[in-house]
Amino acid sequence: MRILRSVQHKFCADGSYMKEYVLDEPVSKGFFEYLKYFGRVEEMENLGSGFYKFEKRDFFSIKGFAGEISVEVRFKAEVMDMTSSFLLFLFSQFKGEESDIAALKKREASLVKRVKEQLYGKL
Repeated sequence: MRILRSVQHKFCADGSYMKEYVLDEPVSKGFFEYLKYFGRVEEMENLGSGFYKFEKRDFFSIKGFAGEISVEVRFKAEVMDMTSSFLLFLFSQFKGEESDIAALKKREASLVKRVKEQLYGKL
């Protein structure tokens, strides 16, 4: 799955930076299952069937409907430059059950330390 383009972006009142991305194929329930390896996923049934929210603390959150070709991503603005590349990598490496979770977790681990240092200083 690839991100084709960003169609909307803005700073939000909570200090985050929102981007809406258009994808080359509809996002699936399986994609949100895949994201569980990297953060918290909730199915938001009160907002409609198939609406999901993913949150990776200190990185970003993703919201969207399974079956749609766009998602909303809110970045922690202070580390957006670092975490946006990880977001692109998550989308591009999604291959259903054939996704290489171990390689993604390795990349994630190296980035977590840099993000925390940026946000909270030397740990």
